[in-house]
Amino acid sequence: MIDNFELVKPMLKFDSDDDFYFIQILQRKKDNPNGVNGSNNSSRLIKAYFINSVEHLDVFKDEMIFFANYFNARVGINLNKRSYEKTAFNTLKKTAELMHNKNYQMVKRAWNTSCGIHNGCDKIWLLDIDTKDAYFLNNVKTFVQAQKPIGDNILGVIPSKAGFHLITKGFDLRDFNKEYPEIEVHKNNPTNLYIP
Repeated sequence: MIDNFELVKPMLKFDSDDDFYFIQILQRKKDNPNGVNGSNNSSRLIKAYFINSVEHLDVFKDEMIFFANYFNARVGINLNKRSYEKTAFNTLKKTAELMHNKNYQMVKRAWNTSCGIHNGCDKIWLLDIDTKDAYFLNNVKTFVQAQKPIGDNILGVIPSKAGFHLITKGFDLRDFNKEYPEIEVHKNNPTNLYIP
């Protein structure tokens, strides 16, 4: 079991009433070899949350953990915050596209689909490090800190089952990709809040 709620809370920044973070409980096929019945072949959405304060996260924490344990699912949060306004306009656009294509049964999913689109100005990335080797992690952190823009590029380290998610601000990837080709850089992916 991995519980990262307390590690993630300090990374959440709410600057206005328009800000929210998108959280999903996903049952992954990879974690459930007997099958997952969902809208795509690799995962099934159990529930989504739209969190607009740390207190709001605390209200739903026990429920999220319950669903994750019950469905053998992961709770993931995308640390690129969303805008209610921009998400609403994206939902309107997505709904119109679906209706134009006579795909009416998918209209109900337009909001969650729009929440998956990064529409803010923050660039928060996830570096997926698939080892628990602390020496390797420290070398990666040192390398990232030296990339442009030079400064505090590291926002946090979140444990995963296979290693760590290094949470960073956006930086110049050219040298990093040469030095660490085995590390996947995700620019709009969730990190783990809870894994049963």
